[in-house]
Amino acid sequence: MTASSSNSRTLRGAVLGLGMMGRHHARLLQAMPRVTFAGAVDPGGDAHGAIRDPSLLFASLEDLLAAGGLDFAVVAVPTDEHLPAVRALADAGVHALIEKPLAGTAQDARELIACVERAGTLAAVGHVERCNPALLDLRRRVQAGDLGEVFLIATERVGPFPARIRDVGVVKDLGTHDLDLVRWIGGSSVRRVAAETQHRMGREHEDLVLATGRLVSDVAFNCVVDWLSPTKVRRTRVLGETGMLVADTLTADLTLYRNGDVTSSWDATRTLRGVSEGDMTRFALARREPLLVELEAFCDLLEGTEGTGVVTLQEGLETVIAAEAVLQAAATGHTVDMVTV
Repeated sequence: MTASSSNSRTLRGAVLGLGMMGRHHARLLQAMPRVTFAGAVDPGGDAHGAIRDPSLLFASLEDLLAAGGLDFAVVAVPTDEHLPAVRALADAGVHALIEKPLAGTAQDARELIACVERAGTLAAVGHVERCNPALLDLRRRVQAGDLGEVFLIATERVGPFPARIRDVGVVKDLGTHDLDLVRWIGGSSVRRVAAETQHRMGREHEDLVLATGRLVSDVAFNCVVDWLSPTKVRRTRVLGETGMLVADTLTADLTLYRNGDVTSSWDATRTLRGVSEGDMTRFALARREPLLVELEAFCDLLEGTEGTGVVTLQEGLETVIAAEAVLQAAATGHTVDMVTV
């Protein structure tokens, strides 16, 4: 099927996989006026009770496709199953919104992109953090020059281990959020990266990563990600010549800390506070569920709207390549130059 050029009919959409992300996609798709929910596929059934009509739960993609026409599907199966799922959808002429990361390896990601291009279907990657209202406003302010020249983009994404994760480590699961964000906010690709990882839970994959690098634009970045912390933190900080923006994506709060222009003659406070501490502003933001914003943008893409802001497959590939570079840097103890990757 080709992208609809008219809003005269609803789009028929489905979900592949009813795990942590898939069940929320299903919840939203069943409530969106512009979408007719065509069903969900999960061989394990509907463990979370996400599907209102039991007849719309299918054991296989083949069964779903046989049940009727389909415009698009959200691919929320485990990462190593993305390629075969997208290949089957593309062969059937169905568009795809693919949960991040795009694929488990850069090789699979390239093959996935080739499948979509051969079929002439549309696809995007579900990096939902780009739809968080705090990060959207942060990026807008950075691009508008509110901080002047940007020096650093730093992220912290830590918390307890999610038992749902089996096929990848913290770098490709959570870390891909941050590797995408630093590129998106900084408006530039990764030039080089160094990293350290830890394996503390007896799993094959890493459960902590510290990644430090530089974008092509010369902006430095730092990402701290783990599944070992007893509390959940989601914070993105951008430091520039006139101040600092801090986004808390759990609460969707955005705060601006300005450099001050008032000096102090009181030596004790100057030592403790620093001469450049200025005003602090927490912005009032309109808050909408990021996953709904992401789904609406993808529907806009299918209906031919320009400038939807969806994450392209090429962007998704660059993030997977960056994640592999982080793992390579950690394994070898050497900084990885992305030009040679």
